[in-house]
Amino acid sequence: MTWDEIEIPKELRPFMLEKAKPTVLGHKNGANKQYRYGNLHIREYDDKYLVHMDKADPLTDPLGHILLDAQEILIGLASGAVGGAKVASYVYSKSKKTNNDKKIAAAAGIVSSLAIGYAGYKITKKAKGQ
Repeated sequence: MTWDEIEIPKELRPFMLEKAKPTVLGHKNGANKQYRYGNLHIREYDDKYLVHMDKADPLTDPLGHILLDAQEILIGLASGAVGGAKVASYVYSKSKKTNNDKKIAAAAGIVSSLAIGYAGYKITKKAKGQ
């Protein structure tokens, strides 16, 4: 649970908003299901609900949601792009510059961008306390 979430025990109040829709958008964080109703994000666990308000609704403003609520995605993408480009450039600069070397450098860039991007995402998520 993060500092901005409200915990509602199921035995205290077994509720679910009728207009809330099941969603795959958002970090599940071990929840059985998650729902959205505008900016409201509800995670359902066996014994409780965790509820918080996002600053931007990811369904109507995905870019705003990434910028305001999910910066770890943006940092993961940026670090992956920069890191992958650097690795590909380095691998190609050390090669003999053949067509096959371009493919090897591109493959190294793609693989490293995935690893570096994921690391950037996880580090940022951990720094945010999630």
